[in-house]
Amino acid sequence: MGRLSAKPLVRRCVRSAVLHVTAKFPNHVRQVDLAAVPIVGFWLPWLPFALPQMWPLCWWIAVTTDHFSRRAMGVAIFTRPLPSGQMTAFLRRPIRKACATPKYLTCDRGPQFWCDGCKDHGIRPRFGAVGQHGSIAVVERFIRSLKEAGPRRTLISLWQRTFRCEVALYTDWHNEHRPHTALAGRMPNEVYFARRPANRSPRFKPRARCQRGSACAKPQILVKGKPGVRLELAVTFQNGR
Repeated sequence: MGRLSAKPLVRRCVRSAVLHVTAKFPNHVRQVDLAAVPIVGFWLPWLPFALPQMWPLCWWIAVTTDHFSRRAMGVAIFTRPLPSGQMTAFLRRPIRKACATPKYLTCDRGPQFWCDGCKDHGIRPRFGAVGQHGSIAVVERFIRSLKEAGPRRTLISLWQRTFRCEVALYTDWHNEHRPHTALAGRMPNEVYFARRPANRSPRFKPRARCQRGSACAKPQILVKGKPGVRLELAVTFQNGR
């Protein structure tokens, strides 16, 4: 019979090259990523029948987000994966538009992300874990939401100008109207521009017998006027979408 013996557990600590930073204010940390949006679907992923992931089979989108406010700072559409030169131009546009340079740029280890444009602006790189989902979670979540709520509900156009317009409409809606749990129900633009959150406005009470000091969904807000007010719900759509 075999014998069991207790041995001390040896833990090997491996020093990781991945340095995590926490965003403390807008334009402190930004994330960037690339993703393919299929037009007709990737039906043949096996060699030698596989086709290159480029137009007209798919669009490539480059996205950069502000980690603190979850705001999409820039989205661009391309027909194929970006080389370093185009990535430099893409990263410079949000910097010029916002007139603010981030201190850190979090991305995966794609060679096109760490380009001369970042070095010229003094941006420090922070690399996500290789092959690990969630290492650049904010920008990945934006891309997933864009695919689920945007192009997947409509036919993706083969025309770059049309598809760019659809992506721009979703980006505007995401920044201005989409509440985030991580932001305590606030919108990205409210956090980024330091505006008063809409969910902090005084609330209405449709029930006449309800007490003014009754609890509500967080955050706890005072009641506007008297309980029992009649409300009319008006639903609008982002440019008819």
